[in-house]
Amino acid sequence: MESKQAFKEIRDGQIRPMYICFGTESYRMNEFAERLAATVAEPEHRDMAIVRFDTAEHSLDAILEEAETMPFLVPSKLVLVRDSVLFGSAKESAKTEHRPERLLEYMRRPFETTVLVFMVPHDKLDERKKTSKAAKQDGIVVNFSPLGPDELLQWVSGRAAKQGRTLDRQAAEELIRRAGTEMGALSADTDKLCLHAGEGGTVTAASVAELVPAGVEQSVFKLTEEIASLRTDKAIALYHDLLRRREEPIKLTALLVRQFRNMLYVKELGKQGYSPQQMAGQLGMHPYGVKVTAEQAKAFSIERLTALLGGLAELDYEMKTGRVDKTLGLELWLLRTGSGAGMKV
Repeated sequence: MESKQAFKEIRDGQIRPMYICFGTESYRMNEFAERLAATVAEPEHRDMAIVRFDTAEHSLDAILEEAETMPFLVPSKLVLVRDSVLFGSAKESAKTEHRPERLLEYMRRPFETTVLVFMVPHDKLDERKKTSKAAKQDGIVVNFSPLGPDELLQWVSGRAAKQGRTLDRQAAEELIRRAGTEMGALSADTDKLCLHAGEGGTVTAASVAELVPAGVEQSVFKLTEEIASLRTDKAIALYHDLLRRREEPIKLTALLVRQFRNMLYVKELGKQGYSPQQMAGQLGMHPYGVKVTAEQAKAFSIERLTALLGGLAELDYEMKTGRVDKTLGLELWLLRTGSGAGMKV
């Protein structure tokens, strides 16, 4: 099931005795565990009601023994297990021994007063394993894949709305451009902006620009936009700002290479009929990052991207071998991009 459905079931009081959570969106997965914890036990009883394990350090027998033990002074308990072995593709540690058949037995008859949750920080389960197959058949698998672009924007606006503030789409887009797509950082910055806006206030794109500094990767996104638009003066100004923040020119060159290469990949995958979600899986990117990259790529021809990547590869070699001063070398490369050769019109 998708994470939305799992959250809704908790809100409706429909808690299952067991969940297998997987995905790369760790913030949402941890939030799900917190919601379960809040439902299972009052804050003052958390220490007695919540037990944590890791299959890299604890045997399955120990985990299930705890799951099959009656809770102490509370009506039910939550057993959280971080796992990459039983449902993921990691190899079993020499210091721990697991008997999957024991887990299969438990899955057929889960303990009534225990909610057992396996948290697998991988983009997919190892479906070759009997445990994964049984979990899918039982409908207890919850997918915590990254939110799509529109879902992420709605999530940011929704978080502000819960605090009695208004944060419109333009402000949400500016926030994601500056803070990135990591939901932990987004939640912290959203809360900060809401505090600044005050009760019943509005978070504007201008206040986001004022209060949320852009991360280095987000600045490189902006740098490629200036290159695409032939705004060489703004590209140089942004580069100088990054230097004042003590960013290394070699690191910035590597980030530019990655962004231009992703543009090339997005163009090619788009021609093959891939959806943005499929592209995200292929490239290991967040869907929102794919959306921004695809929009930027429209301003470049494949020939232009190939030429830019060739120039950056040559620059990288010259900087690392000392043939050119690295700070000056990247600035000269940015100046040369102002010619616009090969740019789509």
